[in-house]
Amino acid sequence: MAGHSHWAGIKHKKGRADKERSKIFSKLSREITVAAKLGDKDPGMNPRLRTAIQAAKQANMPKDNISRAISKSEMNSNKNYESLRYEGFGPSNIALIIETLTDNKNRSVSSIRTVLQKNGGRLGETGSTAHMFSNCGVIHIKKENIQEEEIFEMAINAGAKDCINSENVFEVITKKEDFYKIKTEIEKKITTLNYSSIEWRPLNYIDLTQDNSKKLLEVLSELEELDDVQNIFTNANLKNLQ
Repeated sequence: MAGHSHWAGIKHKKGRADKERSKIFSKLSREITVAAKLGDKDPGMNPRLRTAIQAAKQANMPKDNISRAISKSEMNSNKNYESLRYEGFGPSNIALIIETLTDNKNRSVSSIRTVLQKNGGRLGETGSTAHMFSNCGVIHIKKENIQEEEIFEMAINAGAKDCINSENVFEVITKKEDFYKIKTEIEKKITTLNYSSIEWRPLNYIDLTQDNSKKLLEVLSELEELDDVQNIFTNANLKNLQ
């Protein structure tokens, strides 16, 4: 699971219909297109593109979809997507960080504000919730792929902040700016990573009652339905919501 603050970590357990699967593919395709547009079309030379393709493969996106998404980076030369972050609060004053890739800032902010307000939340100013989180790189390696001593030594030598022995994986934590460099180093030894991404991890987690958990899940689901929204992070302890 991608951290207990990241909605992506639990949504796949909710039983996705074809429509919802299509929505996930659309978001992954957008990230691939933007990554290819901003850098090299060769994943080997473009760490962001490589990470986006890996995420798409983990979601079982067909190879043709991935190829089309890369090709779109040349065709949509006059369509520019911006990476924008919105901060706000959900029910029970739970902190939210919402990452978007959008070609229409006004549409994004308006739709996010509407979802939050109708569910008892609100959109905040930039910085209103970011101080409650740490922006870091996260890499998961399956335990059967490497020995504990080996991954700890590799993580230290590459400059990682931490290496944690979790239930089923070794979790390497990096500074945001070191993420792609450290990931590339680890990939020299391990070709298949279980998960890798840049996340917003809360400094403190908040436990919710069952009723408040249900309300938060509804808000997260509605936000996830918005085309422009790529990632959602919260300081609620999502481990208890599954």
